[in-house]
Amino acid sequence: MPIYTEQKNGKTTYTVVATSRINGKQVNKKKRNVTSIAAAKRIELDLKLALTRLKEEPQMCTWIEWSEKCLDRMKLQFKGSTVANYQSNFNRWVHPFFCKKLLDEIKPSDIHSLVYNKIEGASLEARHGVLKRLKRVFAMAVEDGIISRNPATGITVKVPESPQAVLNRTEINTLLSEAMNKNHRYYAHWALALLTGLRKGELIALTWSDIDFENRVISVTKSWGRIDGIGPTKSTKNRYVPISIELERFLKVLRSMSRNDNKVLEQHKEWLYGDAAKSLKNFCKEIGITPIKFHDLRATFITQMLLRGVPLAKVMKIVGHSTIKTTMRYLRLIAEDTQGATEELGIVLPRAEEKGNLVSLFK
Repeated sequence: MPIYTEQKNGKTTYTVVATSRINGKQVNKKKRNVTSIAAAKRIELDLKLALTRLKEEPQMCTWIEWSEKCLDRMKLQFKGSTVANYQSNFNRWVHPFFCKKLLDEIKPSDIHSLVYNKIEGASLEARHGVLKRLKRVFAMAVEDGIISRNPATGITVKVPESPQAVLNRTEINTLLSEAMNKNHRYYAHWALALLTGLRKGELIALTWSDIDFENRVISVTKSWGRIDGIGPTKSTKNRYVPISIELERFLKVLRSMSRNDNKVLEQHKEWLYGDAAKSLKNFCKEIGITPIKFHDLRATFITQMLLRGVPLAKVMKIVGHSTIKTTMRYLRLIAEDTQGATEELGIVLPRAEEKGNLVSLFK
């Protein structure tokens, strides 16, 4: 039962690994990022006892029994909305076909048939979501030694990447000026999203105590969701967004006009439940710019940062992406925003001399 020491960012953590053969199969249990050797030794004992119980009382579950156990475990790891999505997904697509089947009876061909044939009327995105959740639940069964192989491994659903819309600089100015001139109820919401890159849930959760005017930063430590209410951010990590001069001016005006001593943005019901997104798309069509969704304001913020030479790693840190690969997806959107930018060069070529029907391009 080895305990491994790992060094990362100057900190020492421990990884505990327990291994045993159960019914002729090697079963591994692992716990990472343990912060002390004492805790690692306690976890080592717990893992050993868990393997012993599995060895002495092997038990095969039906699909529905095992999926319910997994969802109970997930409640300790994930947001309530994530668990609810799993439950809804299984109720609709998986339980009708796998309900009473034993886990070891479910074969790769069954998974393939379910995902590709039995889910009638489902989009590719929905099929991909079903497969992703099946892979996780079966992986948990492999980790616990209930089955030896994940039957969903090797099956894929290729989903075309959905187009991401962004506004260019001219469209940004048009949106904000038109919204302000018409005293639009969501002007402040759209402006703050464009100036900070915050997600909708982060904007809803933003309070005046998160705004540090002295140090010129916004602390992003929480997010709002319909099911979970106020909780951690999407990545579960806190971050800071620098306050620009324009953002500082805007926030101070907003503060002077605010009727709420706590929340930065007006918290009317329509804003919480999606009306801002519908209003944004309709308003963009009305004023003749690219119709976008609310989340596209965040994408616009990211592309504008990259266009102005902010390093990729710094953008990633500001917007709270877990991996730089996510931030890099926005690089291709820059090409769309730069269309027509070379018109700003101001270079005018000399006009060719016309001679009858012939044009002399060079003298």
